[in-house]
Amino acid sequence: MHYFTFAEKDTTIYQKSGSLNAGLDEVLEIQKTVSDAGDSVNVSRILIKFDLAEISSSIVDGTITNPSYYLNLFDAKSSNLDISQSIYAYPVSQSWTMGQGHSYDNPITEEGCSWNFRDGLTAGTIWDSSISASGGTWYSGSGYEASHSINHKTVDIRMNVTDIVNQWLSGSISNDGFIVKRSGSIGNLDSNADEGSTKLFGDLSFFSSDTHTKYPPTLETVWDDSSWDSGSLSPLTMANLEDMTIYMKGLRPEYKENSRVKFRLVGRERFPEASYSTTPANLSVKYLPSGSSFYSILDAETEEVIVPYGSGSKLSCDSTGNYFMLDLNGYQPERYYRLEFRVRSGSGVDELDQYFNEGFTFKVSQ
Repeated sequence: MHYFTFAEKDTTIYQKSGSLNAGLDEVLEIQKTVSDAGDSVNVSRILIKFDLAEISSSIVDGTITNPSYYLNLFDAKSSNLDISQSIYAYPVSQSWTMGQGHSYDNPITEEGCSWNFRDGLTAGTIWDSSISASGGTWYSGSGYEASHSINHKTVDIRMNVTDIVNQWLSGSISNDGFIVKRSGSIGNLDSNADEGSTKLFGDLSFFSSDTHTKYPPTLETVWDDSSWDSGSLSPLTMANLEDMTIYMKGLRPEYKENSRVKFRLVGRERFPEASYSTTPANLSVKYLPSGSSFYSILDAETEEVIVPYGSGSKLSCDSTGNYFMLDLNGYQPERYYRLEFRVRSGSGVDELDQYFNEGFTFKVSQ
C-alpha cells in the first residue's frame, strides 16, 4: 500500500533577506548565489512539516506494518543544475511558524519564520544563540539524515526518510518537520561544504503546498499489505503464463476522493484449451504467481508514476481471485489514473516479466 500525506506547512528561508517570510509562496527553493568577488555566498533552505497522527494511529492498530517513508518534492522548473550534486533532509530541532508572506512582497513580510527568526514576531525568537548563526537548527548524525543524489536531468525528488520519521514516531524527538538543503553548517559558516563554497550548483525549485498545480509535496508511506489465501483456486501454469491476458472485474469509471477501494483482476490463458467441463474454460478463475505479481498506478495524462512496482504494490489473493486495496487519500481529485500490472514467472534464464496495460483507467472525483 502507498499512502500519501500532504504537508501541514512549508516555506523557504533566505539568507540574503534575513527576516523575509515566504510562507505562502507557490514554490520552494534551494538556491545559492555567489558575489563576483567570491567573498559573499547566500543560500536558501526549505522547511516542511507533515502531521503524523493518522500514520501513528494506523501503526498502533496494526493497519500499517513495517513501513518505509519517502519525501516527494516535484520539480517547478529548476535551472542551471550541476552535473552531479546531493541534497539532504534533517529533522528540525525547534518549532517554527509558517507565516503568510511572499518572497516578492514589498515591503517584505516579517511575520512568520525566516532565516533569522523562528516566528518573526515583534521580538522575534532567533534560531540559535547568535543571529549570525541562523538559518534553522536541526539534529544530525546516524538516524537523523536522509539524502538524494541529483543530476542535471533528474529533478523530481523521492527521498527515503524512514530513519527520520521513525525517530518522530518513537518519541525520541519532537516532530518539527524537515529542513531540506545542500550540505552545510548552521549559519552557512563552513566554506568547505556545498553551501558555503564558491561553486555554483544551480537553482532547485519545487512546488509548495500552496501551489495551484497537482504537484504539492507529499510524505509517502509504503508497506506490504498483501495477503494470500487462494482457497480451492488453481494456479496459472507456466505454460498459461507465457501467453496470458489480464482483465479487471467491476472496474468503475469513477471513485470518490478519500475512499478505500478493492480492485479485482483475473489472469487467464489467452486461448483456453477445449474441454468437456460444464464451466467454460474462459470463466474459470486461476490465480497469478504469489509474491511476484504487482500493480502500478500512473497519471493517465502525464504518464507520471504515482505508485511504482515494489513491495508496497503486491497483489493479494482470496478464494475469489486476485485483488489489491487502494486508499485514494492523497490522489488529486478530478484527474484520471491508469492501472498497469507486472507478472514475473520462472527463474534464472527462464525468468519472464510480462506487462499489461489494457486501458484500465479510472477517475478520482470530489
